[in-house]
Formats: sequence, structure tokens, C-alpha cells
Amino acid sequence: MTNPLLTRLILQDFRSYPALDLDIAGRMVAFTGENGAGKTNLLESISLFSPGRGLRRADLSHMAREKGAGGFAVAAELSGPFDPVRLGTGLEPPGPDGHGPRKYRMEGEPRSSAAAFTDYLRIVWLTPAFDGLFTGSAGDRRRFLDRLVLAIDPAHGARVNALERALRSRNRILEDHTPDPAWLDAVEREVAETGVAVAAARREAVVQLSGLIAQERDDASAFPWADIRLEGTIEAELAQHAAVDVEDRFRTLLRNNRPRDRAAGRATIGPQASDLLVRHGPKDVAADRASTGEQKALLIGIVLAHARLVAAMSGMAPLVLLDEVAAHLDPRRRAALFDTLNALGSQVFMTGADGMMFTDLPTGAERFQVMPGTVERVR
Repeated sequence: MTNPLLTRLILQDFRSYPALDLDIAGRMVAFTGENGAGKTNLLESISLFSPGRGLRRADLSHMAREKGAGGFAVAAELSGPFDPVRLGTGLEPPGPDGHGPRKYRMEGEPRSSAAAFTDYLRIVWLTPAFDGLFTGSAGDRRRFLDRLVLAIDPAHGARVNALERALRSRNRILEDHTPDPAWLDAVEREVAETGVAVAAARREAVVQLSGLIAQERDDASAFPWADIRLEGTIEAELAQHAAVDVEDRFRTLLRNNRPRDRAAGRATIGPQASDLLVRHGPKDVAADRASTGEQKALLIGIVLAHARLVAAMSGMAPLVLLDEVAAHLDPRRRAALFDTLNALGSQVFMTGADGMMFTDLPTGAERFQVMPGTVERVR
């Protein structure tokens, strides 16, 4: 298994940073500083080297520094069992149309997307935005699951986007009370094909993650094991039938549901309506009924298991980004977290307002003090 190491991070006009050139040596890295100093911005910049829009899911134009030219650049140098490689991404300043294209580069040569970077690194993360995952909407849980799938299968994001586009097209056609049947049939064929592909990828990821959790389950762990299950009509069909047959069944469902979906203004059956169901394994209760602390520990356990799954399936220990992860952990769980992270073999980046939370990091870890626009190593 390869263990890539991010050794240098360079920012230009990114968020709160006019310019930053940061050398990194540790496999466990903690960024500390006051709220609003720019700690999460550092994690977000690293997350842009994975497919998608980063850990905040923000519009790229919002990442450009307010007093800058409207664009930004992020570069990273990686080392590992390969020649050192430099990756870059960013947003060009807006042109006459008010928009600037996103750029991707490897060793200075252009690439079409961040999927090109996955030969050198995979990235997983956990942010406070996930804290209400189990009590929030099914849509939040689907997006969380899609992020897990994307770290394993970089093509998943394109499939999800294609499904969303096809569903929007179908909704627009259904708004016309006399739609062209051939056009509607064609769009529903696309919905069925992309929808089954999305559902199959999600289902496979859940099966793989469930299997890994089952192998490692420990009722005494500080981070309880999760019983996870994907609930949905198409996913249930895939458990019983071949994908090509499920596509035919899905097309029939879409055709039969046209009046209902026209009234609802959306497709009511499909992977866009599925849900990720989670139970607290040791207590055998639904995750949303666990205490706040138990939910946080359960969520951390899922993300750590996912990091191990990514390593097993890709042969590459992923970079792990943890934003304010230790803030609400008691000392026992915090110590257990550092021990577990140290055993992963991954490079881990953490943030926290209180530097005292990271005094027990293992030998070789690095701590940085973050202040508006600057980052200094704590010696």
C-alpha cells in the first residue's frame, strides 16, 4: 500500500490567504487558531485535489479572495513511492462573460479534471456540517454517501451529475401537459440508465463498508461500530435482479408514475429518493435516537472505517481532513482518536481552536498556529 505525503502547500488569493507557501513534514498535522483565522480554509484547499467542489461544496468563485483579481490558485507537492509530483488547481479570473474556467495541472501540464490526481492521492474528510447527519434530511445522507463513494470510485460524481441533469429535463417535459412521447421516453431511458448506475455504485460501497465494519467490530471501542443499510426501490431491485433488468423495470416505473410525478413536480421513485439508514451497533438503536456525543463518535467511526476501505480498495492510504473533530470529545475518546489515526498510515490534517487539544499527538506530529493570512509552525 502506498502512503502519499503532502509536503508543500502553496496558495494564491485563496479565501483569506493572499499568498502562502507552507512546508509540511509530519504525518499528523494540527492547525490551531481562533475562530475565523483561516484553519478550515487550509483543509478546503487540500480537498480541491479530489473530484468535486471541496469539503464546503462551495461555488468556486466564493473561494477567490475578496480583494483579489477574482481567481485563485492552489498547488501541492506530494512524495511517496513515486517521484515527487506537483499538482495544481484553481480558478482563472473572470473574463468578459463574468466567469473564469477552473484549471487542473500536473507537473505544469493541463489535465481535464481532478480525477487525474487520483493516481497519486485519495482524500476523505469530516466537518462539523456532518454533525446533524443522522437527524437531518435523507438528501444530506445521500450527499454524505456520494462523498464516500467518490473516494473509492472517482467516476461516481459524473454519474450523479448526469442523473440530476436527466431528472431536471424530465421535470421540465412533464410540466407540458402535452409532452412529446418520444422525447419523454428518451429522457426516461437516460434517467433509468444513469440512475441504476448511481444506485449500483452506492449499494456496492455500502456492502463493502458494512463488510469491513463487521470484520473490525468491537463493542468496547471508543468509536462504536455502525450498522448501515441503503434503503430505496432501485437498490432493492438490484439486490434481486441484474442491472439491465432493473433498468427496464425503472423505465416502466417512470412511465407509470408520470401523472403522480407531474403533480409532485419531481420524480418520486429512484435513487434520488433513497436513504442511508444507520444504527448504533452496540446499542442496537437508530442513530438519530443516540445522544449527541454518541452520534459524533458513531460518525467518526464511519469515517475512519471508510478511510480503511479506501486504502484497501485503492491500495493508497487516503489523506484525512478532520475539521474541529476533537472539540466535543472527552479526553478518553480524544486519545483513542489520535491512536487510531496514527495507526491508519494516512497523513492526517486536523483543526481546532484550542491548541491544548493536540498536546498528546504522537511523536513526529506537527502543529501550526493559524492567524489571518499567515501560518507559523509551533516549535
